[in-house]
Amino acid sequence: MQLYSLTVHQLSELMAQKKISSVELVNAYLERNKEIEDKIQAFITHTREEALAQARIIDEKRMQGDELSPLAGIPVAINDNICTAGLKTTCASNILNNYIPPSDATVVTRLKNAGSILIGKTNIDEFAMGSSTEYSGFFQTRNPYDLEAVPGGSSGGSAAAVAAGEAAFALGSDTAGDIRQPAAFCGVLGLKPTYGYVPRTGLISYASSLDQIGPLARDITDLALILNVILGHDPKDSTSATVDVPDFKAGLVNDVKGLRIGLPKEYMGAGVEAKVAAKIQEAIKQLEDMGATCVEVSLPHTEYAVAAHYIISCAEASSNLARYDGVRYGLRVEAEDVLSMFKQTRSQGFGDEVKRRTLLGTHFLSSASYDEYYTQALKVRTLNKQDFDQVWAQVDCLLTPVSLTTAFKIGEKAQAALAMYLSNFCTIPANLAGLPALSLPFGLADGMPVGLQLIARHFDEQTLLRVGYSLEQNTDQTSLKPDLDR
Repeated sequence: MQLYSLTVHQLSELMAQKKISSVELVNAYLERNKEIEDKIQAFITHTREEALAQARIIDEKRMQGDELSPLAGIPVAINDNICTAGLKTTCASNILNNYIPPSDATVVTRLKNAGSILIGKTNIDEFAMGSSTEYSGFFQTRNPYDLEAVPGGSSGGSAAAVAAGEAAFALGSDTAGDIRQPAAFCGVLGLKPTYGYVPRTGLISYASSLDQIGPLARDITDLALILNVILGHDPKDSTSATVDVPDFKAGLVNDVKGLRIGLPKEYMGAGVEAKVAAKIQEAIKQLEDMGATCVEVSLPHTEYAVAAHYIISCAEASSNLARYDGVRYGLRVEAEDVLSMFKQTRSQGFGDEVKRRTLLGTHFLSSASYDEYYTQALKVRTLNKQDFDQVWAQVDCLLTPVSLTTAFKIGEKAQAALAMYLSNFCTIPANLAGLPALSLPFGLADGMPVGLQLIARHFDEQTLLRVGYSLEQNTDQTSLKPDLDR
């Protein structure tokens, strides 16, 4: 039995039945890591000794009969833009190469309290700015299904780690599809919760009004167990919602009868690869066969969402990244005066994509351009949200592709910024509106995973899990595994 290929709930049951120990489980993942990490390169920082020490504590508690969370003893990987006390958190950037946070992010604290075991920090596009992990300041993570293809981004390391069996689940961050797109490219599940449902305390900011932490896992039940732990109000986060958190695991049902599922016509245009479109049609037929009603709807301002998103996100990045000046923390490059020190520190510390977005954001916020760009982008954001508000009167959730294509080759879009930005065409609108959205694998096309995206009303993650769980229970297309022994 390959422990690293099992789901969180399967592993939890084995430990509860004392068929395996947490130490055995952690060792299985560490051994898997030794076997394949050179191929995948998912991790920036490993925590081998710390993980084993924590596993021993969990085993002792279990032997003493303590009541433990379903996540207790389960190895987790965490994006390297989510703070971990006493452990490097670099944002895959040279400017934070040696930064050690003084405290954990709220989600990390909640996972630790649940007994989850941190097995390492994963690679991302620098400061989460990218869609392929090619913009990491350190190295390129590779797709477990094709080592010459990207894993997606920015949470590419987390998606690749879960797909390759290097972690049982992971936490990533999603600003433009940064959880969902790599989940789709790597054949795992990824969920961007409603904005404000998961605390952002300790998430190093890129675009504060868009960033959201969420899980990557192998099935819907695992997502439910993780959401039960990480969701909920945090008084330290001013954007944290005061909304009750249901028991997502108890709410899982294999039934879509009576649900109305919208098919936004704007997401199925000429840019969608035929093989991706074919998989979407298979999913539609499956849902209809199970009793759901699928109807075409329109979100007319979708075509403006990408431009609006990048104006807003770049503007917020310009503000958020101003703190990296060589004075307070991070890299400092000495120079003859303070202004030169600022310039040299930021020039040497930031990569090209971060510089590009920061400069664009500074331009958008300038007095000459503010009204022409930033104000207009905020208006488009409102129109985008109103589009969604109108379709909720007709349907319970939406079904779209996650990406217009399957995973592309390394280097294919790295030098074409516009093509890279458009790879998030299907995922960006949910970020602008703050809506929950799920990426669910649905089979392979030419050997590469295809992801379905489900979008629901604010704080209606239960509908996403219901539809995903029903598909999972009635098809064999949602459970994918790469062949890394080839």
